[in-house]
Amino acid sequence: MSADPRETLAGSPMSRLQIMAVGVTIGLNALDGFDVLSISFASPGIAAEWGIDQAELGFVLSMELIGMSLGSLLLGGVADKLGRRATMLGCLVLMTVGMLAVTTTRGIVDLSLWRIVTGLGIGGMLAATAAAAAEFSNARRRDLCVSLMAIGYPIGAVLGGMIAARLLASYDWRSVFYFGAAATALFIPLVLAFVPESVHWLARKQPNGALERINRTLARMGHAAVTALPPISHDERRRSVMDIFAPGLLRTTVIVATAYFFHIMTFYFVLKWVPKIVADMGFAASSAAGVLVWANVGGALGGAVLGVLTQRFNVKGLTIGAMVLSTILVAVFGRSPADLDRLSLLCAFAGFCTNGAIVGMYAIFAKAFPTHVRASGTGFSIGVGRGGSVLGPIIAGFLFQGGIGLPVVALVMGLSSLLAAAVLWWLKLEPEQPAARGGSATADDDALALSAAGAQGR
Repeated sequence: MSADPRETLAGSPMSRLQIMAVGVTIGLNALDGFDVLSISFASPGIAAEWGIDQAELGFVLSMELIGMSLGSLLLGGVADKLGRRATMLGCLVLMTVGMLAVTTTRGIVDLSLWRIVTGLGIGGMLAATAAAAAEFSNARRRDLCVSLMAIGYPIGAVLGGMIAARLLASYDWRSVFYFGAAATALFIPLVLAFVPESVHWLARKQPNGALERINRTLARMGHAAVTALPPISHDERRRSVMDIFAPGLLRTTVIVATAYFFHIMTFYFVLKWVPKIVADMGFAASSAAGVLVWANVGGALGGAVLGVLTQRFNVKGLTIGAMVLSTILVAVFGRSPADLDRLSLLCAFAGFCTNGAIVGMYAIFAKAFPTHVRASGTGFSIGVGRGGSVLGPIIAGFLFQGGIGLPVVALVMGLSSLLAAAVLWWLKLEPEQPAARGGSATADDDALALSAAGAQGR
């Protein structure tokens, strides 16, 4: 058979291997959810043991976010150059080493350095898994698969939070990182077993042995082998990861990165400060971790609901709506009395909307960027956006340190999501087009990316 294998995957029902691969990306994102929040679960114990104030704690809470920003910016390009699978495996090693090394730290400086290392792995993983989830799905289920991948984050936070609460009730804060390192290491053999290199990446890059690797993967998916690689024109071969800054995609890149930047400030204000806020109200650290678990229960539900709704409704409109509701709910949380049940309920609703918008942004990333820059574009958008995740906890820390009360701080941090909605309003996405028969790489890239209007030179 000489058909383009990307067209075969786009138009066929998803095989067991494809479902397993998407399932592994959900698990990898769940690791990200736990790894990022591990410092939040541990922060009350760290603050008590080392005697650090809120401003210092704000910096500590942001260190792995700096690493995530760098990892997304740098390793997203690696995933487009060297492959999705190799990048995932390398990032798993970085994350495992970083989590384990945190347990040996004795001060803020070395703790911060190892959190940056962990963040590098997480940032690269986010870009690689987003691209892989899109490329292992068929055309009909692409938004849903990317959305499911994204809800792995709150699922990991929920399950990890439950375990962290039990660990913190019996052990010190280091136990959280021991658990995180072990769970991360366990995913290395899972990736090796169930995530072959992306057929889309192999067909586009065509490294040595690409045809044989594609045919092995097609056989595992129950499809016939192809006799030749799809032809790639000279212009196609000249494409690079820097195309996200070319005139056709620059506008889209700026819009999605800026919207992600503003919304992530609100998102990480909730995730990073909820345990400390609740603990300062007089509740135990384990109870504070429990409230954060409810925020992520809501986040998982919100992401799942939004993912299902994308099968019937426009993902941009859904995402904007979730951002507006995020502003309202975070502001309401800031005015809640010290009632554990009420705080948990409000955090669940806030998580529903804030993570629903995050899931929507990941689906938009998959639509906005073609195959050859899908990981780079996603990584750049996440990397720039992570600036908001770094600034959010720091700004909140300084506001608290300056004596500003929780109601005002929550309102200020919640308004970032409203700004994100305003920016995202200007994004124009083209509807998905069927892949052109005859199978050029250009036609495949444009169709499978659900190219943004920016790709049309707008």
